[in-house]
Amino acid sequence: MTIHPDALRLAIDDFWDREILPTLIDYIKIPNLSVAFDPDWQANGHMERARRLAVDWLNAHPVPGWTLHDLSIPGRTPLLLLDIPGDLDKTVLIYGHLDKQPEMEGWHDGFGPWTPVLKDDKLYGRGGADDGYALFAAVAALKALEGRKRPRIAILIEFSEESGSPDLPPYLERYAHLIGKPELVVALDSGAGDYERLWSTTSLRGLVSCIVDVKVLTESAHSGIASGIVPSSMRIMRQLLERLEDAATGGIRLSELHAEIPVQRREQAKAAAAILGGGLLESFSAVPTLRPVSDDPAELLLNNTWRPTLSVVGQGGMPPLQSAGNVLRAHTAFKLSFRLPPTVDSLKAQDVIRRVLTAEPPYGAEISVEFEQAGTGWDAPALAPWLERATSEASQTFYGHDAAYLGLGGSIPFMGMLGEQFPDAQFLITGVLGPKSNAHGPNEFLHIPYAKKLTACVAYILARYSELAG
Repeated sequence: MTIHPDALRLAIDDFWDREILPTLIDYIKIPNLSVAFDPDWQANGHMERARRLAVDWLNAHPVPGWTLHDLSIPGRTPLLLLDIPGDLDKTVLIYGHLDKQPEMEGWHDGFGPWTPVLKDDKLYGRGGADDGYALFAAVAALKALEGRKRPRIAILIEFSEESGSPDLPPYLERYAHLIGKPELVVALDSGAGDYERLWSTTSLRGLVSCIVDVKVLTESAHSGIASGIVPSSMRIMRQLLERLEDAATGGIRLSELHAEIPVQRREQAKAAAAILGGGLLESFSAVPTLRPVSDDPAELLLNNTWRPTLSVVGQGGMPPLQSAGNVLRAHTAFKLSFRLPPTVDSLKAQDVIRRVLTAEPPYGAEISVEFEQAGTGWDAPALAPWLERATSEASQTFYGHDAAYLGLGGSIPFMGMLGEQFPDAQFLITGVLGPKSNAHGPNEFLHIPYAKKLTACVAYILARYSELAG
């Protein structure tokens, strides 16, 4: 059957306006923080509200022949798995998640994490773009293809991705027979370099997170009396950070956390840099005087996708400014977040980081290192010619520009799990997190026109699958 792009786009746009946006507005109102940020998630009931919203919506918008598996394992967050039979003896797995990051401060006046706001073709609020839209967009794509030949589709929606997907492996093991063996994986939890084309993610960085605590006293002391005698825990912390990172350049000093960058990934970074130009910093809400780490946009992209970085994401032992007295504090604790090149083993990285931080403590201070999240990154297999063609056609058809390929600085642990489990599968990793969409931060938004076109692209690629790869 011939694909009629205009009809496909009109059907998807209408479905988004009538059936998806009102539900996303309700979803944003639910503060269903991921398990790492809400250990009492079961008692609080927000995750159950999100699951119920999704299940009710799915039951109101069934796809012919589907089976909805509403799964649960005691003590684990839930998992939804939709099985939609197809005409081909092939399986496509579509992935998304319905848990959220914490609120964060800095939202615009009148905006907030649980306060959905529609403005300038954007839907603001936590979780709409990262990536509450994914389930609804996947169903919209399938409904637009009703009556058309296509492969079997399995849609998997988890509820612990923002915590590193700790609850996912038990489901993958227990319900592997329901998933089957996908030949193509489509994940809708990734980013976009701009809003002018379909972006496909070629790699994901790994993640190691830890809390480093430097203790010098059992109780804080008067700064005038203790300073100069007792070494400052903050000064010791600065020395430890310098072991990890060059403060002048941001370069990570630990050779074990670096990896060889493949030639193809360098070439893709150069091609993406040619599209994005020198405006990468403009993707963020930077202060007017800020300069990027490098003047070469290709190097910036490689920094963000294939080189290790360190971010201090939290602190303990410091009072807020309004209650800070003249005290030499007993301890300083930092939460460190390391992003690792896609091919660096996260557990080996943990061992190196621990060893470097605890060796020969300055002044004999008491130093503890407690690791939290850890996940190895992922590097996509070579793109099959049929998928490259379908992706290019879809981008040209609905965006008017050719598709682009780039690694993502963030992590999607599920991709690494699937890459190991299904080494022969093809991957289309994409998403709506474009410039200033600010996932995990304040003023997160979903770019609605881009999301509609992305939904049309997914539908188009699924339709072309039967013609090009069937």
